[in-house]
Amino acid sequence: MHLRIALLAGDGIGPEVIQEAVNVLDAVGEVGGHTFEYMPLLIGGAGIDAHGTPLPNETLQKTLTCDAALLGAVGDNKFNKLAPSERPEAGLLKIRAELGGFANLRPAIAYKALANNSPLRHEITEGADIMFVRELLGGLYFGEPRLWDKQLRRAHNTMVYTQDEVERVARIAFDIAAKRPKKKLTSVDKANVLECSQMWRFVVDQVANEYPNVTVEHQLVDSMAIHLMTRPRDFDVILTENLFGDILSDESGVITGSLGMLPSATVGGKVNLYEPIHGSAPDIAGQGKANPIGTILTAAMMLRISGGLETEAKGIEDAVVQVLEAGYRTPDILSRNVDGQHAVDTQLMGRLLVDLVKANLAASLSAL
Repeated sequence: MHLRIALLAGDGIGPEVIQEAVNVLDAVGEVGGHTFEYMPLLIGGAGIDAHGTPLPNETLQKTLTCDAALLGAVGDNKFNKLAPSERPEAGLLKIRAELGGFANLRPAIAYKALANNSPLRHEITEGADIMFVRELLGGLYFGEPRLWDKQLRRAHNTMVYTQDEVERVARIAFDIAAKRPKKKLTSVDKANVLECSQMWRFVVDQVANEYPNVTVEHQLVDSMAIHLMTRPRDFDVILTENLFGDILSDESGVITGSLGMLPSATVGGKVNLYEPIHGSAPDIAGQGKANPIGTILTAAMMLRISGGLETEAKGIEDAVVQVLEAGYRTPDILSRNVDGQHAVDTQLMGRLLVDLVKANLAASLSAL
C-alpha cells in the first residue's frame, strides 16, 4: 500500500501529536511493507503567520492531490482579536467545506484501564462503545445569512438543511450500524421546536425503511445529553446534525476519560480528513504534556478507511489498549494516588506505542 498523506499539523500541540502519529505510521510501514508519503502543509495560525491566511491556497491545492489528510489542531489565543473569518478556526471550516467531507465519524470507547478517569461510575461506562456520525457541512456553522450588527446590537445565524444533505449522512450512519453487532441507530434532533429537526426526523425514517435489520430510535438533544451520562451502554451509532454532534461527541470524552483519547474521520468528499477531537491547547504546547493517543487512533482510522488496512489499524488500536493496561499515562489521564501508573510525556508515550505496534503487526502478519 502507498498512501500520499497531507500533514496539517496546525497550531499548539498539533505538531507534537502529529509527529507521534507519523512515527507510528512509519512503524506500520516498516513491518507491513507499506510506504507513506508525507506532505507537510500549513493551516490555522501557522498559515496566518506565514501567509496571512488560515488556509493558504497551496495547502488546499496540494491536499486535493493526496489520498488522505491528517490534521493536528488549529487555534491560538493570539488571534482572538481577528474577525471570525480570519481566525485559525476559519481555515479548518474552509478546508472541510472544500474537501467536501460531510460525515464526521467520532468513536467513543470506555477503556477498562481508564475507568477511574471518568467521573461516572464504572458500572455506567463499562462496555460503552459509541460511534457518533455528525453531519459536518450544514446547519448553523455554514448557514446563510449570518450577521453580527454591532450598531443594532443584534446577531443572527441560520440553520439550513436540505433533505439530500440529511439523506446522505443518514446512509453513512445506517451503513455503519448495519455492520456493528448491536445494529442500532439513535438519531438526535430537536424536533419539538425546530423545523430543520422535523425534516431531519422525517428523512431518517425514510432511509430507515432500507435497513430493516437496524433498530432505529429518536432522541431530543437535551435528553440525549443526559442519557449519554446515565446510560451510555444503551447506544451504538448516534446520528445528528452539525452543532448537536459537536457538543455531544465532546461530552463523550467523559466516558473515555479524556478528550485526548478521541479520534475522528471526515468522509464522503474528495479527500478524507482525519483529525483528533481535542483542541490546540496552546497553554501546554511544547511541554511534552499532550496526549498523542487521539491522533494515533485517528491515524488508525485513516489506515482502515482510506488504506483498507484493517490488520494494521487493529494493531494500533490493540497497542493503545496494551499501553493503557500497562499503566502508562500522559498528564491528562494520570490519576493521583492510584498504584501501577507511570507518568510519561508525549514522546515516550509515542515510543511505547511504536514498539507495541511493531510487535503486534509482526505477530499478526506471521500468522497469516
